[in-house]
Amino acid sequence: MGKAYALKHASESQLVAVVDQDKAQLQSLKEQRPEIQTYHCDVANNQQLVDTFASLVTELGQISRLVHCPAIMPTAYLASEDPEIVNRVMNINYGGTVNTVSAVLPSMLKQDYGEIIIFGSSGGYALVPECGAYCVSKAATNTYAEILIEENRASRVHIMLVCPPLVDTPLLQQPAATSNPQILIDSKQHKRFVSPQFIVDEIDKALSRGTRILRPGMEAKIMYILRRISPGLVWRLMRYANKST
Repeated sequence: MGKAYALKHASESQLVAVVDQDKAQLQSLKEQRPEIQTYHCDVANNQQLVDTFASLVTELGQISRLVHCPAIMPTAYLASEDPEIVNRVMNINYGGTVNTVSAVLPSMLKQDYGEIIIFGSSGGYALVPECGAYCVSKAATNTYAEILIEENRASRVHIMLVCPPLVDTPLLQQPAATSNPQILIDSKQHKRFVSPQFIVDEIDKALSRGTRILRPGMEAKIMYILRRISPGLVWRLMRYANKST
């Protein structure tokens, strides 16, 4: 989704910089749009990230819009999952969010201008068996972003939380390579996912409306409502979809 967003806005003659730890993907992106500036960095490494953003600002100027969407999604039953993997998911998905926002938000608040888009997930409230580590990390990210929005509501910095449903991205290869939950297999077979481009377009429309929390697509909205009014029903639906007992 970050790649789709970068490509769209680079095509609109905007100055775009991409930060990622995958050198091959950065090179691929650079080959598609040579004008995109790329920086190799691990968002879970706070000092490395601070140094990277310092270089970025020196070379390109102040950041006016931050779109943060790195995530990993290995799957397993929590009782058997290696604690190091659970903590790594948290360090990247949630810790990376904290590191990135903390590196950018203070300067935006100082100039009282800017936009920050944080990718949480519908998985942070519509909890899925075998996706425990991911759901926990996204629940933390959702909560962090929502509080951040409220604490900075009086400023002119627009912070938006995006909670997508299942999206057709390479992230889905990670569950397939680990426990491969049945609910995700069925979702892929029946194409119960949205495209990255759909999410990108929904974000831009939401920004123009001043939206603070975006749940793009009907499924994300329905699952949020069901989880609030009847969490037991959501668990029954998950058991049925996952063919668990």
